[in-house]
Amino acid sequence: MMPDMPQGAFADQWPFLPILERFGVAISIGLFVGIEREYSGKLGTRTFGLIAILGCLAGVAGTQFIWIAAPIILLVLTFINWRRLSAHDHLATTTTLSLSIVAFCAILCGMGHLYTPVLAAILCNSFLAWKQPIHAFTSSLSQQEVRSAILLAALSFIVMPVLPAHPVGPGHLVDPRSNWASVILIAGIAFVNYVLLKVLGPKGMELTAFFGGLINSRKVIVEFIMRAGSNSEVLLPIIYRGVILATSAMAIRNTIIVAALAHSTEAILLTLPPMGLMLLAGVVLWRIHPVVAEAASAKPLTLDSPFSLSAALKFGAVFLTLNVVGALAQRYFGSASFYFVSAAGGLLSSGSSIAAAATLIHHGELSPLTGVNGVVVASLTSILINIPLLRRVPGAGAYRTRLTLSLIGTAAAGSAGMLADMAWVHFHG
Repeated sequence: MMPDMPQGAFADQWPFLPILERFGVAISIGLFVGIEREYSGKLGTRTFGLIAILGCLAGVAGTQFIWIAAPIILLVLTFINWRRLSAHDHLATTTTLSLSIVAFCAILCGMGHLYTPVLAAILCNSFLAWKQPIHAFTSSLSQQEVRSAILLAALSFIVMPVLPAHPVGPGHLVDPRSNWASVILIAGIAFVNYVLLKVLGPKGMELTAFFGGLINSRKVIVEFIMRAGSNSEVLLPIIYRGVILATSAMAIRNTIIVAALAHSTEAILLTLPPMGLMLLAGVVLWRIHPVVAEAASAKPLTLDSPFSLSAALKFGAVFLTLNVVGALAQRYFGSASFYFVSAAGGLLSSGSSIAAAATLIHHGELSPLTGVNGVVVASLTSILINIPLLRRVPGAGAYRTRLTLSLIGTAAAGSAGMLADMAWVHFHG
């Protein structure tokens, strides 16, 4: 917010520096948006600058002058669209909206606002500058993808608000809104990664492996192995790097889940050593293994839309089951039984198991150390269960051995981080 100044006051009550600051920000916004429009062959930069000056004058002078400036701006917009309609047989819709946004921003600047008009100008220019990627993305959308987005929005903003926001049921083990929020979080992560793949394009199997690993590392590994059946000799180097990338991405995803659901600084700090060591091991293994030219040019993988109602309900059922069983195991049988539940959850769905552990930390059912250890156990199980899948890669004895050792090494790095956490808590409390 800029310095306060009387609206509509006499000229001697308008300090020099605040006036200069307001006009400077308003004109900068006009030029900022106008340069993009002129670069795109639309309206000139001067028009946007002049509209910004007019809007800022109205904002400084007071409300009555805003009502005088509004018809002038409307007249300019009408004339612009009339000329465009006469010359090109279509309206200048985008330019009209961007010019209107600049006018509103300039008025806000004249009234003393700073953050809001600057933010609006940046967002406006972002949409204008990214016209081609946005059009390319929207034109490539399938009906299934649009339905998935609508369904995700409905589950987030219609279903979740009506769920009870407190624990219910026997033993108060189920918090419907919190549990559903966890389901939406995982589904949202998957959907965002799918959108990133669509926007960035399939620039190779490694890109797909990384973003796919943020969704479901096991699915990526299975798809890599299936693709290796026809031309395994060419794809073996890239399969190795892809499996390592997917595993590393899983460590990043699991850290994000804990940070988002546990609401515990201690849990986040305890998660960093095991997941950080797993990520470091993955990066080192990925870097030291070269890419063969033929493998780099191989046709990239494609992943289906990761979100559907059946997938969300399946994840929710597994998550709820692990949540309840994990809480009961911790209450009545201690930490060892919870670790067994986490390992079993890692066999089914590591994302569900980790989300359940983070939620139990948030509700006080688990200590941060026990919950994070469960997260690590689920992650290690999810990594090691992939080793038997490698036997399906034909003619890759050396690569199978190398991949097996690499996955074991990554799991060992996570185990070392977990032991470091336990030692730190033991000696420092």
